[in-house]
Amino acid sequence: MTPDPLDGSQELSFIDFSPVSDRYADYLASLRNKINLSLVNKQWNAITSRFVLEFVWITKAPQAKSLAKRLLLETNREEHFRSGRFIRRLHIQTPVFERCAPADLRTILDHSPHLTIYSDHHSIQQNLCEESPDPRCSPEQILTLLAHPKIRRLSWTSYDDAPFHLRMSPFLRNLTTRLEYLELSSRSPNFRAVFSESFTPSNSPMQVTLPALRSLKLSLDNATFGVLSSWDMPLLANVSVVSSDFSYTGEGFALFFKQHGWKVSQLELGHSSSTIEEHYLTNTRQVAPIPLADWCPNLRELICSADAEWHWESPDWIAPHVLLPSHPTLQLIAIRDIDTRLLNPEFSDDNGDLDTPFFPLIEQIYSLLRKDAFPNLRFVRDLSLRSHFMRTEQPSEKILGFWQKIINRCREREVWFEDCYGVNITLRGLQRASLMLTSTTST
Repeated sequence: MTPDPLDGSQELSFIDFSPVSDRYADYLASLRNKINLSLVNKQWNAITSRFVLEFVWITKAPQAKSLAKRLLLETNREEHFRSGRFIRRLHIQTPVFERCAPADLRTILDHSPHLTIYSDHHSIQQNLCEESPDPRCSPEQILTLLAHPKIRRLSWTSYDDAPFHLRMSPFLRNLTTRLEYLELSSRSPNFRAVFSESFTPSNSPMQVTLPALRSLKLSLDNATFGVLSSWDMPLLANVSVVSSDFSYTGEGFALFFKQHGWKVSQLELGHSSSTIEEHYLTNTRQVAPIPLADWCPNLRELICSADAEWHWESPDWIAPHVLLPSHPTLQLIAIRDIDTRLLNPEFSDDNGDLDTPFFPLIEQIYSLLRKDAFPNLRFVRDLSLRSHFMRTEQPSEKILGFWQKIINRCREREVWFEDCYGVNITLRGLQRASLMLTSTTST
């Protein structure tokens, strides 16, 4: 069954393994079905035409230009003959050299009065050398068109060095009363600005109210976290964080979680432990431990990456993330990139006297099962679809041996290890995969 393109309920959680290619394939299949139905006869065309454009996925600039021209040609038509009124979801995800022109985006938004889901994944052109840019196509004007009461999901990218509170000024009107999901990221052309250390909490407070917001995804700097600390988000429960300037020790990061951390039940920490630890080790300042567990006392789910190195302060084990080595209420830990570790030759071969391949990854997962670190842990989930295929469809002796060790340890700890679909991985399932491997080898 094809997913409902307007159903954003499943995407409010950050526990998602679906690659973009799969989602785009689903989109194309759904679009083809709608077009085929519209070609049956005039009556069917009248019924299905509203669904053909309800979800628009733009993958290159000419598509945006073509849609903008079509909408402009329909300007003089009566409202019920304008196709823009059918657009509910707009997803823009293009290659770097195929980014959409701001003027085309402005036209599309002007003619899409019922838009409820908007996603820009770093795909809008920025004419930095233009002497007199059209003010109607400025980021503030574009965001003003999106910050309306109907919008439910918004993925927004900032492309310049303007202060965050100025770029997000349309939100001060507090019209986004139905917004449930907000994703904010930055693509600054000024590398030094991205890594700026300066932040003054009183500089730019914003009285923004998002009464329905439940999920917030951030790829921003320390100063921006400080601005967001003043936002009113009473229902916030899911937070995904990638700090673009490694400012996890910054004042803005601390202010945000001191203000909102108690509401957070699901947290994704995007930087791997190895990346942060390298920053810590090369930083001349003394870095104090971050009390993230204290700031997020009601945390139930953590999402992290398997790309972690040995903890440089505690070499006898590997924490799931250097910022959260333990937590008393955590019930589920979801892990991305297990497939990357399994496919890395450095970890897939036997290492010296070690009796098993994948030894570092095994030890990392064993660390999650330490009862003193996570006493309420009930589930660990592998978010990698490729890892699932490696275990069930393309098994090898090394892969099956790895999973047998993991599942045996989980049984001892009374913790379920789930695949990317949320289904328990069992020894019986591994035995079936082993039989398949045996039969394949024998033939």
